[in-house]
Amino acid sequence: MFKSIKNRTLVCAWIAVAFLGPAGVQADDHAGRSRWVGTWATGPAGPAGPAPQFSDQTVRYIVHTSIGGDRVRVRISNTFGTNPIMIGAAHVARRDSGASIVPGTDRALTFSGNPSFTIPAGGLVLSDPATLEVSALSDLAVSIYLPDSTAADTMHLLALQTNYVAAGRGDSTGAVSLPGATTTTAWHFLTGVDIASGPESGAVVAFGDSITDGANSTPDTNRRWPDVLARRLQARRELSRLGVLNQGIIGNRILHPTGPAFGNLFAPAGLARFDRDVLAQAGVRYVIVLLGINDIGHPGSAAPETDEVSAEEIEAGLRQFVVRAHEKGIKVFGATLTPFEGTTIAGFYSPQKEVKRQAVNHWIRAANAYDGIIDFDAAVRDPTHPARMLPAYDGGDHLHPSDAGQQAMANAIPLDFFDDD
Repeated sequence: MFKSIKNRTLVCAWIAVAFLGPAGVQADDHAGRSRWVGTWATGPAGPAGPAPQFSDQTVRYIVHTSIGGDRVRVRISNTFGTNPIMIGAAHVARRDSGASIVPGTDRALTFSGNPSFTIPAGGLVLSDPATLEVSALSDLAVSIYLPDSTAADTMHLLALQTNYVAAGRGDSTGAVSLPGATTTTAWHFLTGVDIASGPESGAVVAFGDSITDGANSTPDTNRRWPDVLARRLQARRELSRLGVLNQGIIGNRILHPTGPAFGNLFAPAGLARFDRDVLAQAGVRYVIVLLGINDIGHPGSAAPETDEVSAEEIEAGLRQFVVRAHEKGIKVFGATLTPFEGTTIAGFYSPQKEVKRQAVNHWIRAANAYDGIIDFDAAVRDPTHPARMLPAYDGGDHLHPSDAGQQAMANAIPLDFFDDD
């Protein structure tokens, strides 16, 4: 059975992204009336240890939208895979609660007109558009059936979202509910959802590390600072045209990839993933860059001391993001690095590293390299001890903000940065 699926759907595996065929035709039919914009995204990375395994199973992923529209398409990635993966079927629907979807909203997805698709190692596939009314700040369920034995080498570990693995074998992508499903708090393979929205719409990408990824925020509540920013934008009618895409990845650095002990867990260096995770996203108009604290903290902790870099090298890397985004007409807002004195992560902090953070923050504020500055440092630091995070904003490890800290960060973003049309 599965062999016949493969033979029927191994459609030009060299087409890494399905921009052609029916997807392109349907987009042309709506030319001038809408544009594709990312409503949700996550940065692909690798597992922490052996990759989770799936075989003849359906996984239902829950994602929270940031902007609404009337058509939807999804991105499925095999970025870190060393073997092709077979997508036997994929569906999208509005979520009801838990693993259940709203009856009547289920849509079967196709890929270049085919209900299944084989994604080559390192590849990505974009589904054809499916008609579905989607509201901003709502939950979608994306269900993927994996017929073959499949290693989830491409995943996002810190989803902070309960997702569901169907209890039985076989294709359950269209099921209204998944009784007896087990849970996972990672997203595997799924890296984006795009929405057809108005021609004036666009996306803001939050490009960062575990702080942007929401580490220490409350799971299943969408309390990361990009989530809060999305709610702020939706509360302003003139800015509700903007989606927010979270491309934070735990442990990510500007200048170095994951250390040798952690595989692809922390993903390639920011400079290596910027094109894929920012410039290639649909409808991007702005990017907020909050990276650099791991370049300072990881050497001697999660990475060899030989990875140590200077403040000037970090600044040069940050400037590269600006140059590359400006070439695509994207505005870049630089965010200062937040305090981390006293962090419980062994070897991450030292007085010398704090001097380096202060030097980078001085450059961010004074160099006039960005289209605007967001002072996250000032938003969450303790005014009586500026090298430390304010206790009310501390998530517990003195590095990652709490829900209140994430809220304070989002509130520090000037919304007039986005009111330029």
